Amino acid sequence: MDTTARFPRSAHDPTDGLLYFARMLDKIRMHASGSLPAPYHEYLGAGFDGRCCRFLGVGYPALRERVLAGGTDAEILAWCRGCGHSRTEEEIGVWNTYARKRGWRDDDGGSAALEKHKAASGLAHREDLVTFFDYYDVDEGRKP
Repeated sequence: MDTTARFPRSAHDPTDGLLYFARMLDKIRMHASGSLPAPYHEYLGAGFDGRCCRFLGVGYPALRERVLAGGTDAEILAWCRGCGHSRTEEEIGVWNTYARKRGWRDDDGGSAALEKHKAASGLAHREDLVTFFDYYDVDEGRKP
């Protein structure tokens, strides 16, 4: 992780093929160092963090403890696989597809939540932002 970064990495950045994981680890590290922006705090262990932890079969508190003990993203993912679920390549593909499309035509509140976040960030007019991954990259300045 770039310790001078203002925001966590893009959700598109993979760790051993798994999307979002690196972003979640960045959020944990940034929060511990006091550099995670306040609006992110309420979603630590919730939202995508919670979904990713449940997919991996690990609790967020245990993951947080492991991250703060040190190690690379790949080492921490290997730890998750050892104490949680060791997902197949196909299962990771299903997760990645789900994660990349979250917010797009979701009937479980995901689309409404995305619109709420866009409005709060002054991006309600951006009809091209149809997924959370798209929103994160624009809101955090990685894409125009």
